[in-house]
Amino acid sequence: MKQIDFGQVATSYAKAREDIPVSLMDSLYVRGIFFDGRKVADIGCGTGALTRKIAMRKAEVTGVDPSKELLHHAVALNRTKNYTIPYLQGTSENTGLDDSKFDIVTVMRAWHWFDRELAIAEMKRILKEKGTLIVIDSGFLAGSSVIEKTFEVLSRYISGGLKPAGTKANSSQRINGFPVEWFDEWQTNGFALRDFYKLNYNVSFTKEAWIERVESISWLAGLEIDVRNEALNALTESLSGHEAFVIPHECNVCILRLQE
Repeated sequence: MKQIDFGQVATSYAKAREDIPVSLMDSLYVRGIFFDGRKVADIGCGTGALTRKIAMRKAEVTGVDPSKELLHHAVALNRTKNYTIPYLQGTSENTGLDDSKFDIVTVMRAWHWFDRELAIAEMKRILKEKGTLIVIDSGFLAGSSVIEKTFEVLSRYISGGLKPAGTKANSSQRINGFPVEWFDEWQTNGFALRDFYKLNYNVSFTKEAWIERVESISWLAGLEIDVRNEALNALTESLSGHEAFVIPHECNVCILRLQE
């Protein structure tokens, strides 16, 4: 699997990846996930969008990400929003966090970039007994004219076509976007499935904001800068008749409980 350096598009990532549905935290609360007073590790935290949502719920949250550029933006965003959330540069396979310290581990838009066998072992190491692992993924849905135009333009620049991100590309069957083998791996390693559900939501974009959102995705982050800029310019021109639009999204949430 080719690793993507999202630090190359950190500025766009910081602007465009705050689109967490407002219903997410309430949906966890009604399912018995209480953050108040809990120790939480957010792995693959990027620019800290989810860590800030968790901090709002009065958890003691720490973010971990391999990209120093994304973490720099996380700290800057926290400063503007009056949060003091600690961040560590680390990976899902080697977080640098203490053993058996966390009540909850969250992973959003990142599990498909992990070495899953090593990541599962690391999650088990840092979680307390019977701790909770929450794996979340979200993204825009195909079908709207803007999305179809975006796919049409990007396909000219992405070698090999527009494949699912990370290890999702290796899976022949997915449930709500999650490869079926993930569930077997979690169960085999002592994580029992508590809930798995989907949230639908809409995100409004200006054309400029949509271009930034597209730049932040792995298809673009993996391109050479000249090719990436050419693709973004072509997309901007193709959307000349669109100045503002609403894009349907979905958010898929898997709640797991450590049984060992």
